[in-house]
Amino acid sequence: MAKFTKDEFISGLKEMSILEVKELVDAMKEEFGVDPSAVAVAAAPAAAAEDNTPSVVTVTLVNAGPNKLPVIKLIKEITGLGLKEAKAIADNGGAIKENIASSEADELKKQLEEAGASVEVK
Repeated sequence: MAKFTKDEFISGLKEMSILEVKELVDAMKEEFGVDPSAVAVAAAPAAAAEDNTPSVVTVTLVNAGPNKLPVIKLIKEITGLGLKEAKAIADNGGAIKENIASSEADELKKQLEEAGASVEVK
């Protein structure tokens, strides 16, 4: 019998129906005497404990910097606010986008910092 790589095995699982996966799990229990779902449940808390990055964050403008115009334009583009509201955020600081994925927040932070702003991700 040919040996499968992890990626080949996962790819095969993706093509299976729920019933087929259940039958596979049952067959693994019978063949090896191990419940793979119990192993997965035990591994999940350990994996979650290792990842301390919050999944939902807020991007907050601390300071627009010396050249506010590009920052105002970027805030307007990101938020969909009008020019007056975007300028108020640039002048006073505040939340630009709330409850977003940390990956999206990192991208917004990068864009705003390139425009000259100081940004916090909380």
